Amino acid sequence: MIPITQKEFQELSRYIKEMYGIHLKEEKTALLIGRLAHGMQQKGFRSFKEYFEYVVSDRSGSAASELAIKISTNHTFFMREAEHFHYFRDRVLPDLTGRAGDKDLRIWCAGCSTGQESYTLAMILEDYFAGSPGWDKKLLATDLSSKVLDQAVRGEYDADQAAALPEQWRSRYMVRGSAGTLTVGERIKSEVVYRKFNLMEPRFPFRRKFHTIFCRNVMIYFDNPTKETLVRKFWEHTEPGGYLFVSQSESFNRETMPFKYVLPGVYRKEVR
Repeated sequence: MIPITQKEFQELSRYIKEMYGIHLKEEKTALLIGRLAHGMQQKGFRSFKEYFEYVVSDRSGSAASELAIKISTNHTFFMREAEHFHYFRDRVLPDLTGRAGDKDLRIWCAGCSTGQESYTLAMILEDYFAGSPGWDKKLLATDLSSKVLDQAVRGEYDADQAAALPEQWRSRYMVRGSAGTLTVGERIKSEVVYRKFNLMEPRFPFRRKFHTIFCRNVMIYFDNPTKETLVRKFWEHTEPGGYLFVSQSESFNRETMPFKYVLPGVYRKEVR
């Protein structure tokens, strides 16, 4: 195992925070070594200093992208914090559709990982609008890691992974494979647009604002200033009356939070 000095850890963790927002405290030293050392050895690096110099000098950006993949935590599953999905279906959608005269509903799943959250939302939307044709309800789903985005686009999951979904969704919106896997059907896949995107970009490129943003279990890895900056960007890119969903375990300073608290993990941009 390649050792890491305190200076090397500080340089690398500072770079990771600046580039990706992920705040690694010193107690995460072993985690960083565990995620990077094997790949470093395979490529012949003898120290973290050598590796860091390689990352920052690679003009192609591929080294930085590979680092992003390795340090990202992409744990997710279907129907995670199910209360949010129920609230989105029962309260948010009736509210938004009652006010959206152009039948254009814009939803962003930020930090979508391997796709379970975005596909769950797509199934909810498909059910909700079944008797109301003409709505544009495509979701934008983004993540920092191209590796998990490739998995999300494939939409293939073990049967155990999909067990939390209602049976009618599994039979209606998924296709069973010969190896016991379940793959999201093309009808639902076509409702999700996957893109690689770094939430630390200084400016978001979106021309129109979103009615709902899901960014759950992402900001738990950020420090408070980074969270506040990102939440402000979300607020600027949310339609008045729109919603922000974060993890139920995440907390924010009510005095600086531009969104109004609704319930654990759910916030709303007030209509003024």
